[in-house]
Amino acid sequence: MRNPFAAPASAAVLFLALFQATGAARAEAPGSSLAAAVERFTRESAFDDLALSPTGEYLAATVPQGDKTILVVMRRSDRAVTSVFRMEGKSHVTAFWWVNPKRLLLSVGQKFGSLEQPRPTGEIYALDAEGNGAEILAGPRAGQQQTGSNIRVRDDGSAFAFLFDTLVADDETVLVAMQDIGASRDAPMTRAERMDVDDGRRRIVARAPISRADFTADHAGAVRFATGLDIENYSITYYRENDDAEWTLLNHQRESGRAVAPIGFSADNAVAYLRVGQPKGPDVIEAMDVATGQRSVVLRDDVADPDEILFDLATGAPIGARFSSGVPRSAWFDAAHPAVRTRRSLEAAFPGDRVSLRSVTSDGRLQLVYVSSDRNPGDYYLFDTVAKTAELLVSAAEWLHPDDMAAMRPVSITARDGLVLHGYLTVPKGSDGKNLPMVVRPHGGPIDIRDDWAFQPDVQLLASQGYAVLQVNFRGSSGFGDAFRDAGFRQWGRAMQDDLTDATRWAIDEGIADANRICIAGSSYGGYAALMGAVREPTLYRCVAGDIGVYDLAMMFKTGDVQEARWGENYLRDSIGTEGLDAISPAKLADRIQVPVFLSAGAEDERAPAEHTEAMESALRRAGKPVEMVIYPKEGHGYYLPENRRDFYTRLLTFLDTHLKPAN
Repeated sequence: MRNPFAAPASAAVLFLALFQATGAARAEAPGSSLAAAVERFTRESAFDDLALSPTGEYLAATVPQGDKTILVVMRRSDRAVTSVFRMEGKSHVTAFWWVNPKRLLLSVGQKFGSLEQPRPTGEIYALDAEGNGAEILAGPRAGQQQTGSNIRVRDDGSAFAFLFDTLVADDETVLVAMQDIGASRDAPMTRAERMDVDDGRRRIVARAPISRADFTADHAGAVRFATGLDIENYSITYYRENDDAEWTLLNHQRESGRAVAPIGFSADNAVAYLRVGQPKGPDVIEAMDVATGQRSVVLRDDVADPDEILFDLATGAPIGARFSSGVPRSAWFDAAHPAVRTRRSLEAAFPGDRVSLRSVTSDGRLQLVYVSSDRNPGDYYLFDTVAKTAELLVSAAEWLHPDDMAAMRPVSITARDGLVLHGYLTVPKGSDGKNLPMVVRPHGGPIDIRDDWAFQPDVQLLASQGYAVLQVNFRGSSGFGDAFRDAGFRQWGRAMQDDLTDATRWAIDEGIADANRICIAGSSYGGYAALMGAVREPTLYRCVAGDIGVYDLAMMFKTGDVQEARWGENYLRDSIGTEGLDAISPAKLADRIQVPVFLSAGAEDERAPAEHTEAMESALRRAGKPVEMVIYPKEGHGYYLPENRRDFYTRLLTFLDTHLKPAN
């Protein structure tokens, strides 16, 4: 029987070539033709993530390969690939952890489309750095191994497993959350177990008092917090003093009006840090004295939520957070903390970039630093804290030189009702930023998603072809507090759409966009917003493009994967409502659209089924409106196959050029 974890030799060759070729392709001149530009910006990144082993002997990386993501381990001294993990089907290594100097644990997920978030399949695998074979330590596939597989099975496959704490000071065990297979999908209950990283043996250390729970442990491995959601999606948090204590209710969002989520403990376990929602304004970070229960705010931003929690990787303790109201900035609990001083020196060494510490060796000498920006897809450096040297290891997309890219400028726009919106404007490199053809690019989601300051290949592709790109975090977007997010509930096609309209008119008033050469184009919810933009403002846009969108809101309660569980149906009821859906469904309003439309979708999309796109196209044709449509077979929520990505962006840019490039 074929080993389902075996990887072709080409995967190892590919990974090794990355390190040998780093820097060479940065000298390439950007292609001038449309085909060359599409090829450059749709080319798959060389890797997703990279981490250094505790002794610095090995590097491990996740490498995308079309509709799967593999894990490759390389010895640092001679750059030899020592181990590879790859699964069949549309499986992706979604996370991996060095749990001791020679062993990694990893989790796997599936996603049916490049824009979809991976759905964890609930297994934990183990892999030795020197390639002694993969093992399933926990999860359902452990009970499904076919006869003849040489993958060792350590579990009976009766429960889903999710690693939540590697226990930094412990090389032998980790903490995992277990959920029995067959448990209610609406309200699954979870237990925390300590698992041996070698043989997978487990013992229960906590049972969650709430469904859909996440656990947080202190640095001694005691599970102290459980945070979950009830059937109506209210957040509930419990706390206990140790593994032998009873759970006590810390917060119920229904009662307090705010969510409280633990983010970790101080190194001495004396302080627990919490992310706390506010009735108005963004979330804050509070410190809770575990002895007295007293809480105080330690970090807040006037505009943005904490975007990323920053940790001391030597202890696992949180030491600060990053905020992204515009260009990201770091803020710290204690500026004098040694780990903070190191982080600040790294940020000073790469001014204007987003600097993240991915991993450090146990002795603290070697640090793996990830550097990226709006113009840089990402570089990994190995920083030697003793020698004070930084070695460039690998670049995510070395064929894209930052100097050739366009900058994202943070902008603030006031909506018609006075609400301040934050977003980003990208204009072609070398442009004076005036009187340009422009693409309004609403993001997907819309809840719990936002546009951020980061390298975005599709935005850079549009800018390379002469287009300004406007992205706005309309009400309902995440990152700006609960009140801002909740302001989007039941505002699909209404106030959320007004925000996009107001942002478009702002760009015209500022002289950035030529009023006669603007298109609105988006994917997922962005596809919906694009079509509703053409419905609501028939003369504002010259064309509209909707990709993997939803266009008949009543259909969302009958098709797709969101409505399959009660909490998912409740989410739909909260976010779009149940009344008057035809009045905010583009497929029911096609006669109001006065401009050409381009539609695209994946035939196997489960999030936004292709039936939506087909219904939209049919409605436009019945109304006598010009429409182009392409449905990609064997694709889901986004496109994996390189030929499909190239085809999609070639079609989109040709469509835009046809309707926007000739000046009128």
